[in-house]
Amino acid sequence: MELEVRHLRALCAIADTGSLHRAARQLGVAQPSLSTQLRRIEQELGGELFTRTRAGCRPTPLGRVVLSRARPLVAEMRSLVTEARVAAMDGPQLRIGSTASRALSGWLRRLRQHQHQHQHQHQQEPTLRMDVSANALLRMVADGQLDVAFVHEVEGCPLRVPDGLRLRVLVDREPQFVSLPADHPATARPVVHLSELADDRWMVDETVDGEFDAVLRMLRAAGLNPRVLHGDYHTTASLVATGEVVTVCQATCLPRPEMAVRRLHGDPLGVRLLLAARTETDLDGVHPALAEAYEEVARQAPAYREWLEQSDAKTPVPALP
Repeated sequence: MELEVRHLRALCAIADTGSLHRAARQLGVAQPSLSTQLRRIEQELGGELFTRTRAGCRPTPLGRVVLSRARPLVAEMRSLVTEARVAAMDGPQLRIGSTASRALSGWLRRLRQHQHQHQHQHQQEPTLRMDVSANALLRMVADGQLDVAFVHEVEGCPLRVPDGLRLRVLVDREPQFVSLPADHPATARPVVHLSELADDRWMVDETVDGEFDAVLRMLRAAGLNPRVLHGDYHTTASLVATGEVVTVCQATCLPRPEMAVRRLHGDPLGVRLLLAARTETDLDGVHPALAEAYEEVARQAPAYREWLEQSDAKTPVPALP
Protein backbone atom coordinates (compact mmCIF):
# COMPACT_ATOMS: atom_id res chain seq x y z
CA MET A 1 0.00 0.00 0.00
CA GLU A 2 1.28 3.45 -0.89
CA LEU A 3 0.60 6.21 1.64
CA GLU A 4 -1.61 9.03 0.40
CA VAL A 5 -2.69 12.37 1.83
CA ARG A 6 -6.04 10.87 2.89
CA HIS A 7 -4.17 8.38 5.08
CA LEU A 8 -2.23 11.19 6.76
CA ARG A 9 -5.47 13.11 7.22
CA ALA A 10 -6.98 10.06 8.95
CA LEU A 11 -4.01 9.79 11.34
CA CYS A 12 -4.32 13.49 12.24
CA ALA A 13 -8.06 13.08 12.87
CA ILE A 14 -7.49 10.12 15.20
CA ALA A 15 -4.84 12.03 17.14
CA ASP A 16 -6.94 15.21 17.32
CA THR A 17 -10.13 13.51 18.47
CA GLY A 18 -8.47 10.81 20.59
CA SER A 19 -10.98 8.26 19.38
CA LEU A 20 -11.55 6.08 16.33
CA HIS A 21 -15.29 6.62 16.68
CA ARG A 22 -15.06 10.41 16.75
CA ALA A 23 -12.42 10.47 14.01
CA ALA A 24 -14.60 8.31 11.76
CA ARG A 25 -17.52 10.66 12.31
CA GLN A 26 -15.33 13.68 11.55
CA LEU A 27 -14.05 12.06 8.35
CA GLY A 28 -17.48 10.83 7.29
CA VAL A 29 -16.55 7.13 7.16
CA ALA A 30 -17.63 4.05 9.08
CA GLN A 31 -15.57 3.18 12.14
CA PRO A 32 -14.76 -0.39 10.95
CA SER A 33 -13.50 1.07 7.69
CA LEU A 34 -11.24 3.54 9.56
CA SER A 35 -9.96 0.75 11.84
CA THR A 36 -9.05 -1.34 8.81
CA GLN A 37 -7.34 1.63 7.18
CA LEU A 38 -5.32 2.29 10.34
CA ARG A 39 -4.12 -1.33 10.50
CA ARG A 40 -2.97 -1.14 6.87
CA ILE A 41 -1.12 2.12 7.53
CA GLU A 42 0.60 0.58 10.56
CA GLN A 43 1.59 -2.45 8.51
CA GLU A 44 3.05 -0.18 5.85
CA LEU A 45 5.05 1.84 8.41
CA GLY A 46 6.15 -1.16 10.45
CA GLY A 47 4.68 -0.49 13.88
CA GLU A 48 1.76 0.64 15.99
CA LEU A 49 0.93 4.33 15.72
CA PHE A 50 -1.67 4.48 18.48
CA THR A 51 -2.21 2.76 21.80
CA ARG A 52 -5.89 1.76 22.15
CA THR A 53 -7.37 1.98 25.66
CA ARG A 54 -10.82 2.47 27.10
CA ALA A 55 -9.97 6.16 27.38
CA GLY A 56 -9.32 6.38 23.64
CA CYS A 57 -6.35 6.40 21.28
CA ARG A 58 -2.99 7.92 22.14
CA PRO A 59 -0.02 8.20 19.77
CA THR A 60 2.89 5.85 20.40
CA PRO A 61 6.45 7.22 20.07
CA LEU A 62 6.39 6.07 16.43
CA GLY A 63 2.99 7.71 16.05
CA ARG A 64 4.33 11.04 17.32
CA VAL A 65 7.17 10.93 14.82
CA VAL A 66 4.79 10.21 11.94
CA LEU A 67 2.32 12.89 13.08
CA SER A 68 5.08 15.50 13.31
CA ARG A 69 5.69 15.01 9.59
CA ALA A 70 2.07 14.38 8.59
CA ARG A 71 0.53 17.53 10.06
CA PRO A 72 2.50 20.06 7.94
CA LEU A 73 1.87 17.97 4.81
CA VAL A 74 -1.88 17.90 5.45
CA ALA A 75 -1.91 21.64 6.19
CA GLU A 76 0.10 22.38 3.04
CA MET A 77 -2.27 20.31 0.91
CA ARG A 78 -5.25 22.11 2.45
CA SER A 79 -3.64 25.46 1.62
CA LEU A 80 -2.87 24.33 -1.91
CA VAL A 81 -6.49 23.38 -2.55
CA THR A 82 -7.79 26.61 -1.02
CA GLU A 83 -5.41 28.81 -3.00
CA ALA A 84 -6.15 26.95 -6.21
CA ARG A 85 -9.89 27.38 -5.76
CA VAL A 86 -9.51 31.08 -4.99
CA ALA A 87 -7.24 31.58 -7.99
CA ALA A 88 -9.70 29.78 -10.25
CA MET A 89 -12.52 32.07 -9.09
CA ASP A 90 -10.76 35.40 -8.69
CA GLY A 91 -7.75 35.27 -10.96
CA PRO A 92 -4.00 35.32 -10.24
CA GLN A 93 -2.49 36.73 -7.07
CA LEU A 94 0.89 38.42 -6.81
CA ARG A 95 2.79 36.85 -3.91
CA ILE A 96 5.45 39.15 -2.53
CA GLY A 97 8.15 38.34 0.00
CA SER A 98 10.31 40.89 1.75
CA THR A 99 12.78 41.56 4.48
CA ALA A 100 11.94 44.59 6.63
CA SER A 101 11.73 47.92 4.80
CA ARG A 102 9.88 51.20 5.20
CA ALA A 103 9.28 51.11 1.43
CA LEU A 104 6.86 48.20 1.71
CA SER A 105 3.64 50.12 2.38
CA GLY A 106 4.25 52.50 -0.52
CA TRP A 107 5.17 49.63 -2.80
CA LEU A 108 1.97 47.71 -2.05
CA ARG A 109 -0.12 50.86 -2.36
CA ARG A 110 1.30 51.60 -5.82
CA LEU A 111 0.77 48.03 -6.99
CA ARG A 112 -2.89 48.18 -5.91
CA GLN A 113 -3.36 51.54 -7.61
CA HIS A 114 -1.84 50.21 -10.83
CA GLN A 115 -4.16 47.23 -10.67
CA HIS A 116 -7.25 49.41 -10.27
CA GLN A 117 -6.17 51.95 -12.90
CA HIS A 118 -5.72 49.22 -15.50
CA GLN A 119 -9.00 47.56 -14.46
CA HIS A 120 -7.48 44.18 -13.66
CA GLN A 121 -10.83 43.10 -12.28
CA HIS A 122 -9.96 39.42 -11.99
CA GLN A 123 -6.62 39.93 -10.26
CA GLN A 124 -6.45 39.69 -6.49
CA GLU A 125 -4.59 42.18 -4.32
CA PRO A 126 -0.94 41.33 -3.62
CA THR A 127 -0.11 39.22 -0.58
CA LEU A 128 2.95 39.84 1.59
CA ARG A 129 5.22 37.34 3.35
CA MET A 130 7.77 38.87 5.75
CA ASP A 131 10.93 37.05 6.82
CA VAL A 132 14.17 38.18 8.44
CA SER A 133 16.05 35.66 6.29
CA ALA A 134 16.73 36.86 2.76
CA ASN A 135 18.03 33.40 1.84
CA ALA A 136 14.75 31.81 2.93
CA LEU A 137 12.77 34.24 0.75
CA LEU A 138 14.97 33.58 -2.28
CA ARG A 139 14.43 29.85 -1.81
CA MET A 140 10.66 30.40 -1.68
CA VAL A 141 10.76 32.31 -4.98
CA ALA A 142 12.80 29.52 -6.58
CA ASP A 143 10.34 26.91 -5.26
CA GLY A 144 7.34 28.81 -6.64
CA GLN A 145 5.91 29.75 -3.24
CA LEU A 146 6.49 33.46 -3.96
CA ASP A 147 6.50 35.42 -7.21
CA VAL A 148 8.97 38.14 -6.20
CA ALA A 149 11.10 38.98 -3.18
CA PHE A 150 12.68 42.25 -2.04
CA VAL A 151 15.76 41.42 0.04
CA HIS A 152 18.78 43.00 1.72
CA GLU A 153 22.26 41.55 1.13
CA VAL A 154 24.64 42.52 3.93
CA GLU A 155 28.04 43.65 2.72
CA GLY A 156 30.63 40.89 2.93
CA CYS A 157 27.98 38.18 3.36
CA PRO A 158 26.77 37.14 -0.13
CA LEU A 159 23.32 35.61 -0.34
CA ARG A 160 22.82 32.06 -1.60
CA VAL A 161 20.95 32.75 -4.83
CA PRO A 162 19.27 29.61 -6.24
CA ASP A 163 19.90 28.75 -9.87
CA GLY A 164 17.39 30.21 -12.29
CA LEU A 165 16.48 33.34 -10.31
CA ARG A 166 16.65 36.75 -11.94
CA LEU A 167 17.99 39.62 -9.83
CA ARG A 168 17.63 43.35 -10.21
CA VAL A 169 19.59 45.80 -8.07
CA LEU A 170 17.47 48.53 -6.51
CA VAL A 171 20.34 50.13 -4.55
CA ASP A 172 23.92 48.99 -5.05
CA ARG A 173 25.02 50.14 -1.59
CA GLU A 174 22.77 51.61 1.05
CA PRO A 175 24.82 52.76 4.06
CA GLN A 176 23.82 51.46 7.45
CA PHE A 177 23.33 54.06 10.17
CA VAL A 178 23.22 53.79 13.93
CA SER A 179 20.17 54.06 16.16
CA LEU A 180 20.88 55.32 19.66
CA PRO A 181 19.07 56.90 22.63
CA ALA A 182 18.06 60.50 22.01
CA ASP A 183 20.05 61.70 25.05
CA HIS A 184 23.26 59.88 24.03
CA PRO A 185 26.24 62.33 23.96
CA ALA A 186 27.09 61.24 20.40
CA THR A 187 23.82 62.69 19.09
CA ALA A 188 25.30 66.19 19.43
CA ARG A 189 26.77 65.75 15.94
CA PRO A 190 25.21 64.50 12.68
CA VAL A 191 27.99 61.96 12.12
CA VAL A 192 29.05 59.47 14.80
CA HIS A 193 32.47 57.85 15.10
CA LEU A 194 32.38 54.24 16.26
CA SER A 195 34.88 55.16 18.98
CA GLU A 196 32.14 57.27 20.59
CA LEU A 197 30.12 54.07 21.07
CA ALA A 198 32.93 51.98 22.54
CA ASP A 199 31.33 51.79 25.98
CA ASP A 200 27.82 51.03 24.74
CA ARG A 201 26.09 47.68 24.59
CA TRP A 202 25.10 46.72 21.03
CA MET A 203 22.16 44.57 20.07
CA VAL A 204 21.94 42.64 16.80
CA ASP A 205 19.35 40.29 15.36
CA GLU A 206 21.45 37.22 14.51
CA THR A 207 18.58 35.71 12.48
CA VAL A 208 19.14 38.37 9.79
CA ASP A 209 21.40 36.63 7.27
CA GLY A 210 24.96 37.92 7.60
CA GLU A 211 24.23 40.86 9.89
CA PHE A 212 25.78 39.58 13.11
CA ASP A 213 29.07 38.68 11.40
CA ALA A 214 29.15 41.99 9.52
CA VAL A 215 28.57 44.08 12.65
CA LEU A 216 31.29 42.19 14.52
CA ARG A 217 33.73 42.76 11.64
CA MET A 218 32.87 46.45 11.63
CA LEU A 219 33.43 46.81 15.38
CA ARG A 220 36.69 44.83 15.38
CA ALA A 221 38.02 46.81 12.42
CA ALA A 222 37.48 49.92 14.54
CA GLY A 223 39.39 48.31 17.42
CA LEU A 224 36.27 47.83 19.53
CA ASN A 225 35.15 44.80 21.48
CA PRO A 226 31.85 45.86 23.10
CA ARG A 227 29.28 43.57 24.63
CA VAL A 228 26.91 42.40 21.86
CA LEU A 229 23.44 41.21 22.81
CA HIS A 230 21.07 39.17 20.66
CA GLY A 231 17.48 40.19 20.05
CA ASP A 232 14.90 40.84 17.36
CA TYR A 233 14.67 44.41 16.15
CA HIS A 234 11.29 45.10 17.77
CA THR A 235 12.88 44.39 21.14
CA THR A 236 15.99 46.28 20.12
CA ALA A 237 14.01 49.43 19.31
CA SER A 238 12.44 49.35 22.77
CA LEU A 239 15.83 48.95 24.44
CA VAL A 240 17.37 51.74 22.37
CA ALA A 241 14.52 54.03 23.46
CA THR A 242 15.20 53.28 27.13
CA GLY A 243 18.95 53.80 26.82
CA GLU A 244 20.00 50.16 27.16
CA VAL A 245 21.61 49.53 23.77
CA VAL A 246 22.62 50.97 20.42
CA THR A 247 22.19 49.19 17.09
CA VAL A 248 22.74 49.47 13.37
CA CYS A 249 19.66 50.50 11.39
CA GLN A 250 18.55 51.05 7.82
CA ALA A 251 19.24 54.46 6.35
CA THR A 252 15.52 55.01 5.81
CA CYS A 253 14.81 54.60 9.54
CA LEU A 254 13.01 57.59 11.06
CA PRO A 255 14.04 59.14 14.37
CA ARG A 256 11.59 59.30 17.27
CA PRO A 257 11.48 61.56 20.34
CA GLU A 258 13.26 58.92 22.40
CA MET A 259 15.51 57.57 19.62
CA ALA A 260 17.99 59.28 17.30
CA VAL A 261 19.37 58.10 13.96
CA ARG A 262 22.89 59.14 12.98
CA ARG A 263 25.27 58.44 10.13
CA LEU A 264 28.44 56.48 10.87
CA HIS A 265 31.74 58.10 9.98
CA GLY A 266 33.23 56.52 6.87
CA ASP A 267 30.11 54.43 6.13
CA PRO A 268 31.76 51.22 7.43
CA LEU A 269 28.75 49.00 6.77
CA GLY A 270 26.37 48.78 3.83
CA VAL A 271 23.76 46.56 2.23
CA ARG A 272 22.71 45.88 -1.33
CA LEU A 273 18.97 45.98 -2.03
CA LEU A 274 17.80 43.35 -4.51
CA LEU A 275 14.59 42.33 -6.19
CA ALA A 276 14.37 38.65 -7.15
CA ALA A 277 11.96 36.74 -9.40
CA ARG A 278 11.95 33.77 -11.73
CA THR A 279 11.45 35.86 -14.89
CA GLU A 280 12.38 39.30 -16.16
CA THR A 281 8.68 39.91 -16.84
CA ASP A 282 7.91 39.46 -13.14
CA LEU A 283 10.65 41.95 -12.28
CA ASP A 284 9.39 44.47 -14.83
CA GLY A 285 5.92 44.31 -13.32
CA VAL A 286 6.96 45.37 -9.80
CA HIS A 287 10.28 47.20 -10.03
CA PRO A 288 9.01 50.70 -10.98
CA ALA A 289 6.56 50.79 -8.06
CA LEU A 290 9.28 49.68 -5.62
CA ALA A 291 11.76 52.26 -6.93
CA GLU A 292 9.18 55.03 -6.43
CA ALA A 293 8.31 53.80 -2.95
CA TYR A 294 11.97 53.64 -1.95
CA GLU A 295 12.63 57.16 -3.23
CA GLU A 296 9.67 58.36 -1.15
CA VAL A 297 10.95 56.94 2.13
CA ALA A 298 14.51 58.06 1.36
CA ARG A 299 13.28 61.64 1.10
CA GLN A 300 11.41 61.32 4.40
CA ALA A 301 14.44 60.20 6.43
CA PRO A 302 16.46 63.27 7.54
CA ALA A 303 19.81 61.52 8.04
CA TYR A 304 19.58 59.63 4.76
CA ARG A 305 18.44 62.69 2.87
CA GLU A 306 21.45 64.59 4.14
CA TRP A 307 23.76 61.72 3.21
CA LEU A 308 22.34 61.61 -0.31
CA GLU A 309 22.74 65.35 -0.75
CA GLN A 310 26.38 65.19 0.29
CA SER A 311 27.34 61.90 -1.35
CA ASP A 312 28.75 61.52 -4.82
CA ALA A 313 27.92 57.81 -4.74
CA LYS A 314 25.71 56.53 -7.51
CA THR A 315 22.23 55.71 -6.27
CA PRO A 316 18.86 55.13 -7.94
CA VAL A 317 17.38 57.82 -5.72
CA PRO A 318 17.30 61.08 -7.75
CA ALA A 319 19.19 64.09 -6.52
CA LEU A 320 17.14 65.64 -3.77
CA PRO A 321 16.19 69.32 -4.07
